[in-house]
Amino acid sequence: MNIAILGAGAWGTALAVALAGKHRVALWARDARLASAIGSGRRNLRYLPEVAIPDAVSVNEELPSALAQSDAAIVATPTSALRDVLERVRAARFERPVVWACKGFEQTSGKLPHQVVSEVLGERAVCGALSGPSFALEVAKGCPTALTLAARDAEFAKQMARELHQPMLRVYFSTDLAGVEISGAVKNVMAIAVGISDGLGLGLNARAALITRGLAELTRLGVALGGRSETFMGLAGAGDLILTCTGDLSRNRRVGLLLAQGERLDAILQQLGHVAEGVYSARAVGALATEKRIDMPITRAVCAVLFRGASARDAAQELLARDPREEAEGPPAR
Repeated sequence: MNIAILGAGAWGTALAVALAGKHRVALWARDARLASAIGSGRRNLRYLPEVAIPDAVSVNEELPSALAQSDAAIVATPTSALRDVLERVRAARFERPVVWACKGFEQTSGKLPHQVVSEVLGERAVCGALSGPSFALEVAKGCPTALTLAARDAEFAKQMARELHQPMLRVYFSTDLAGVEISGAVKNVMAIAVGISDGLGLGLNARAALITRGLAELTRLGVALGGRSETFMGLAGAGDLILTCTGDLSRNRRVGLLLAQGERLDAILQQLGHVAEGVYSARAVGALATEKRIDMPITRAVCAVLFRGASARDAAQELLARDPREEAEGPPAR
């Protein structure tokens, strides 16, 4: 299969490396200088310097060239760049399947990726989301990883998952597109909360409690938005949540750690050099929780630190001061 990977950040590069053993891969970089450097040096020194890029991966600076012979395209940009890339795909008259591997809400509209795709490519586009617990560096190194390919079209989800599936990159399929996307957005917000807790030295018990209650928040919101409860217990939900909240490679957890140390948010984001989707998703998740009347105290605490000037310690104390309640709180309000 010929696959175009659109976006040469860490995740796009990792997918190109991982899929090159089974498919013919064209990697597109928006930055012409980056494309040239990757093509000549066979490494992405800017975003994933640790891993060599196989010669079988062609590198393109022109998007139409990357798409020309491709049977499918995978968009691996941050969510903030998804709309622009899709508009370029449409302009190139590419009418084959499109999969996106970004997580979170579009910052300007508060929309999930599948809503952006429908607006740009139309309701009849054959498309889906690739998500799950996956650090780019480990995928590129060939470490065992399991992902979920979600699409409304069950046959396409099954077929595309089989095409991408390989021993070290296991791909399952799902028709719960909304549930998979909501999981990918909310887990990043929870990772910021866990990073704050770890940065304050609150301990492993507190970390476990935050992950568990964070999963409850994710599920309440996800079901209210049309997702299926079993999705939130799977790879895209619990799996990705656990990885992002505990892994040292997690950018969102790193944001929380630095917030706990009193660092300013703008300085943290500049220091990271990569997008931390949880910062942008937190505002959208908080707004949806208010709109749907879903109780999401962890999300509120993260938003208070990110956007309302609350200290990390005060936000943690507010969470600890909440009244006790029944753990199984029943279905979300509608």
